[in-house]
Amino acid sequence: MNPRERREARHQPPNPDAGTAPRPRRRKAPITVEQVVDTALGVIATEGYEALTMRRLAGELDTGPASLYAHVVNKADLDELLIGRLFAELALPEPDPAAWREQLRDVCAGMRDQYLRYPGISRATLAAAPTDVEILRVGEGLLAILLTGGVAPQAAAWAVDALLLYVAAYCLELSIAHQRAAHEDTAWVVDRDELLRRVTALPAAAFPHTTRLAAELTAGEGHDRFDFTLGLMIDGLASR
Repeated sequence: MNPRERREARHQPPNPDAGTAPRPRRRKAPITVEQVVDTALGVIATEGYEALTMRRLAGELDTGPASLYAHVVNKADLDELLIGRLFAELALPEPDPAAWREQLRDVCAGMRDQYLRYPGISRATLAAAPTDVEILRVGEGLLAILLTGGVAPQAAAWAVDALLLYVAAYCLELSIAHQRAAHEDTAWVVDRDELLRRVTALPAAAFPHTTRLAAELTAGEGHDRFDFTLGLMIDGLASR
């Protein structure tokens, strides 16, 4: 099979009735898709998603681009494999109508934590139409939770998209902020004390609400803002 056919085959659910076809002879230490994904995640974990290119990945695997493209169709295909690997580690609950909000929060928090292990990797999910089975499995799980909670089908379908987009955007912004904080000249961007000082220094006549609520505007520890925004989205669905 060519790379595109192999990609399509990867995105099909396993068929337990299918027989085992004879495998062609390969070289002694062939590169596998799993090895490609492992190596790519290693690059991202240490240097960030922006450092990952097909050329860089081929170099890390000590092979040429042609050998790499024998396993992945292009960068978009690689991105989907990476996100599929992360989503494969997410546990999905049995939908419970009495706890559907908490279940949504837990799944989204799990996605957040997976993304943050690999700085910037959530960029790979933006403007993508995934067909990877593991990514679709998580989408199916989110739909099941929402429908069990009484959310209307159309609202549930769009809510999955909105939740995935928010989690990805939150993690991407956090990764960018941490990257900037690594440089002294931009560390103030994520320094709450400096930001508070700048906000309170604004002329109160021109910014009465901003200066009065400076502490509230700059408040929050850890993932407080993530939890708040996710709560707004989920509570809005419940109110519909």
